[in-house]
Amino acid sequence: MRIMGLDYGTKTVGVAVSDPLGITAQGVETIEIARAGKLRKTFARLEELIKEYEVEHIVLGFPKNMNNTEGERCDATRDFKEKLERRTGLPVTLWDERQTTISAERILQESGVRREHRKEYIDKIAATFILQGYLESLAGKEE
Repeated sequence: MRIMGLDYGTKTVGVAVSDPLGITAQGVETIEIARAGKLRKTFARLEELIKEYEVEHIVLGFPKNMNNTEGERCDATRDFKEKLERRTGLPVTLWDERQTTISAERILQESGVRREHRKEYIDKIAATFILQGYLESLAGKEE
């Protein structure tokens, strides 16, 4: 069973998928959101990827504040989750994404990626961290 990880932002959606055994996460792509609130093309691309990778479950990054409170982005993420579940018919799990973008930024810096090129990769890497965290939590439950 493959699981998809998503990092939903205002301008892009980072996408990652698990290997068939659900052990590792790999970044797939970053989908541009055409206009704020206009997600038709975004959902269409996600549905293509779900079919291509035979995804059965989605993990969506949930952007809590560092003090564990919820802000505006949490509301937008919940709305995106509901629409995604309706469009795909798949279960969507919200997953705490605190520190994932910071970790992704650090990885890109350490890898020598120039600042102006980091935007191309950061959401895909953040989605990978979100999904990998979820996969590791599942592995911990099996032990």
